[in-house]
Amino acid sequence: MSYKITAPLGDKQITIETGKLAKQADGAVTVQLGETVIVVAAVAATKAKEGQDFFPLTVDYREKAAAAGRFPGGYFKREGRPTEKEILTCRLTDRPIRPLFPKGWYNEVQVQTVLLSADGENDPDILSIIGASAALTVSDIPWDGPLGAVRVGRVGGKFIANPTHAEQADSDLDLVYVGNATDIVMYEGAAKEITEADFNAALVYAQEVIQPLITAQKELAAKAGKPKRQITLNIVPDEILHEAKKLAGDRFVPALLTPGKLAREGACKAIQDEVGVKLVEKFGAEKVTKFVINDAFYYIQKEAVRSLILDGGKRLDGRTFDTVRPISSEVGILPRAHGSAIFARGETQAVSLVTLGTGEDAQEFDSYTGGKTEKKFILHYNFPNFSVGETGRISGPGRREIGHGALAERSIEPMIPLDTYPYAVRVVSEIMESNGSTSMASVCGGTLALLDAGVPMIRPVAGISVGICTDLDANKKIARYKLLTDIIGWEDHYCDMDCKIAGTEKGITGFQLDLKLKGIPHALMAETVEKARVARMFILGEMAKTLSTHRADISKYAPRIETIKINPEKIGLLIGPGGKNIKKLVEESGCEINIEDDGTVNIFSVSPEGMKIAREAIAGMTAEAEINKIYRGKVVTIKEFGAFVEFLPGKDGLCHISELANFRVKQTEDIVKMGDEIWVKCLGVDEKGRVRLSRRAAMEDRDKEMGTPAEQPPAGYENQPAGEPSGERPQRPEMRERRDQGPHRDRPQRN
Repeated sequence: MSYKITAPLGDKQITIETGKLAKQADGAVTVQLGETVIVVAAVAATKAKEGQDFFPLTVDYREKAAAAGRFPGGYFKREGRPTEKEILTCRLTDRPIRPLFPKGWYNEVQVQTVLLSADGENDPDILSIIGASAALTVSDIPWDGPLGAVRVGRVGGKFIANPTHAEQADSDLDLVYVGNATDIVMYEGAAKEITEADFNAALVYAQEVIQPLITAQKELAAKAGKPKRQITLNIVPDEILHEAKKLAGDRFVPALLTPGKLAREGACKAIQDEVGVKLVEKFGAEKVTKFVINDAFYYIQKEAVRSLILDGGKRLDGRTFDTVRPISSEVGILPRAHGSAIFARGETQAVSLVTLGTGEDAQEFDSYTGGKTEKKFILHYNFPNFSVGETGRISGPGRREIGHGALAERSIEPMIPLDTYPYAVRVVSEIMESNGSTSMASVCGGTLALLDAGVPMIRPVAGISVGICTDLDANKKIARYKLLTDIIGWEDHYCDMDCKIAGTEKGITGFQLDLKLKGIPHALMAETVEKARVARMFILGEMAKTLSTHRADISKYAPRIETIKINPEKIGLLIGPGGKNIKKLVEESGCEINIEDDGTVNIFSVSPEGMKIAREAIAGMTAEAEINKIYRGKVVTIKEFGAFVEFLPGKDGLCHISELANFRVKQTEDIVKMGDEIWVKCLGVDEKGRVRLSRRAAMEDRDKEMGTPAEQPPAGYENQPAGEPSGERPQRPEMRERRDQGPHRDRPQRN
């Protein structure tokens, strides 16, 4: 039997149904908003794999072309590897549900979302989070939910729950929020310099909006939910944990306070190895496995780190809780990159490279769910193994790298005027050293590299991560805490929060929250946001010492661009039949030429000569004839009454025989031949657009300007009278001869 329930989500209705699809899964639901429908199924293995010493949660999200009534691209017409959008939605779904599984439970869990219908207006990523929560809630899988999720936009100063793509286009906020009945669990998104006060107000608004969703899931579980299964947790036996603490003694505190990441890790590892050998000797290898040793020392180190922070008021590297690590930065470090920078904050170091491209370099992608299909600004993040002094599998970017790059990208993008800036822009952040918040280092390094490349950013962007160390009471509520500005790796690992916030001096542009807690109160988050603001102002000041604004010119290796505005009615003329004109121009100039529908023509070239060729050709092909202006033209047609001269690319006019010279011309070929290049002057344009040209007037003007003698007639023309004045209506020579000989002399006789 299927069960269905509806709940308001702002001014919209969301429907959750279970018991209809995927009935063999441990828990499965369909979620519908508008005409967008997804199915989410959750399954957990009945037992952990042999030797499993971690919680293997896999979250997958896939979009099907059929959901939008389309064929997938490519030769095989079948969906392939996940797109960036799908990977980011996987992470968006994974991060809030992961902390709510029992600690020490290592059975494999898979949560899979499939898009079944897409209306092009309602994005399914929010539905994926809601569906994962509902599927786990109605299943027998142990999980401490449910959760509610909503996307919040702001249009005209008013918050909107789950805006459509059309509404989002006018919004200055894109907040994805996940919470439980009382607290924040996760958020991420971007904004156009929203203030801290408005950001906190958006979080409060989102918390109110999701409450009906949480209530609806509880009602659904009451009707159709399964009893939660009994589980066994993998916990280190108390006797072994007690002995490990006894053997380690007080040595862990000085080891944790050892300066330098690698030295600190080495000092702690030495204690663990020594104690591990003694534990095996006492309890035997069967009871003291590698997993038991690692798990025991995780708890010991976690307890020691928290005690240092909460009881001793100390951080591992000796800083105060509000201090940002020392910052250093350089720009222009690489000769061929269009812009480059190094940004270092303590033992975190990022090298950023900028490439400026043409319109053809913008990233295009299919979108089954609506929204953007092109990106002019791209930021890619790479995290090699050597950045943490380790070896490992070398492959393409993983989900973490794609997620960190997306966070840095959306943090910087609002400050690049993409609507008016003609270049496509790519930033690559190569992490050289990692000890905390490399994504925020990528924001800072990327900003400096963009300024070095001459990109006219509205304002520089910086980012910082704030952590928290908590102590919980008997009700699992936060009894005491310390906020940690600019967390290092072990503070992230052993403490409870990684809150990344990026922005300018005026407001927030990007944000992401990850918790190991089940939730965090709004008042505490407001305090975190303020800590991040103070740190961001400091970092922006340090960055300004290196480079405070964009360079006036771009790299000599970057493509130069010139923009020409033409009459949109001339676009067809510029392109030519079948693209003939534009293809020829691209071949001759070596430039890339992009034409917009509004008549904007962007010319990209690394060659000044090629730029000149393209600029002059486009100006000529689209220009209008100017009366009294002299042109250099080419004779394209010879007639007995004169010559047609191409005086602008693709545009010609008639130079009547009477306007060829300052004397009477017998035959057109006596003065000009096919293919000759001659100077002509525009005498006028009639109502049909036909242009009258004069070689005689052009020669007279040029002779006068240069002080050269007037043109002399060729042999046989010595006694010929001068041609007719250019201002009179020209007549064909044969008509003048007939007029001189009488009106009827040469008229053909009728039979």
